[in-house]
Amino acid sequence: MADVKGGEERRTVMRLVFGTMVAGTVGAAARLGVVDALGDEERAVEALAADCAVQPRSLLRLLRAMAGLELVEEVRPGVFRATPTGRVLAADHPGSFKTIATVFTDPLMVRSWERLADSVRTGEPAFEQVFGKGFFEYLEERPELSAAFNASMSEGTRTTAAVLPGAYDFARFHTVVDVGGGDGTLLAEVLRAHPTLRGVVHDTPRGLAQAAATMERAGVGSRFSAVTGDFFASVPEGGDLYLLKSVLHDWDDDRSATLLGNCRKVLPSDGRVLLVEPVLPPIAQPGGAGWYLSDLNMLVNLGGMERTREDFEALLARAGFRLSSLAQLPPPSTFSLIEAAPVAG
Repeated sequence: MADVKGGEERRTVMRLVFGTMVAGTVGAAARLGVVDALGDEERAVEALAADCAVQPRSLLRLLRAMAGLELVEEVRPGVFRATPTGRVLAADHPGSFKTIATVFTDPLMVRSWERLADSVRTGEPAFEQVFGKGFFEYLEERPELSAAFNASMSEGTRTTAAVLPGAYDFARFHTVVDVGGGDGTLLAEVLRAHPTLRGVVHDTPRGLAQAAATMERAGVGSRFSAVTGDFFASVPEGGDLYLLKSVLHDWDDDRSATLLGNCRKVLPSDGRVLLVEPVLPPIAQPGGAGWYLSDLNMLVNLGGMERTREDFEALLARAGFRLSSLAQLPPPSTFSLIEAAPVAG
């Protein structure tokens, strides 16, 4: 029988339409601890269901969907083991994305996407329409959800933290201020690789809650301090390098320019600002959906955006900087390093 006209194209679109169901499957597996319970073993559904406190028949259906997504393998009827990809959903995996899978399939992230068309029409985030307040204000009132979100940001930072210290000349600076640095995952690796540096993490009290523990685990606690505050009001003085990873993409150009302007006020003439952000190509590239979807996530949830080099140059100029260098970080990171130097006058 002849294929329906456009059959392959229709199948491709159908796979995309089912993306919400795929995300729901991954999120449920993470929340239920399915891969944690599997470990490195082959396990029968009945025993696995008891460990996860779920119904065996329902779990079998979930596991078979996970097998279709190549997260697990059904080695014999009703007996499963995790694939290398699926193991990333385990909390004890060194590259775990379990918390990211949990947070990014939570209503916190996904409900505003139901109003993406509205955000495209208006250019405004839908989050406040759905939840009644802004994203970070909503998180601030929910400590457990805020802690999970912060943990997911830490998970997402680990690949960049592994390569950043050797990809930039940190040795020419004395004090690095990590603005919006959360639990200090990134700065800890920079300090560990560069023993003459001192570091400051600047964030809200809730954002900084785990920073001291992170620094102690890295063995750099004596060269670190935490400063609470609102970076839209001011940033700590005393740094000659101000580091901002995944901060500017949360905000629109006006708010981002305010934040950069605060860095400019305290930066010495020979100091630098180092942005760690994705840089979109000037023309959309096939296969680059990840960063474009991130851009839409910024639109619907936060009002921020991902930017091109031209966007960054214009934004930095507004705040009294020039873009002095731009380089792609080595794999596995997919971020770029943007160095900004203050403009005299």
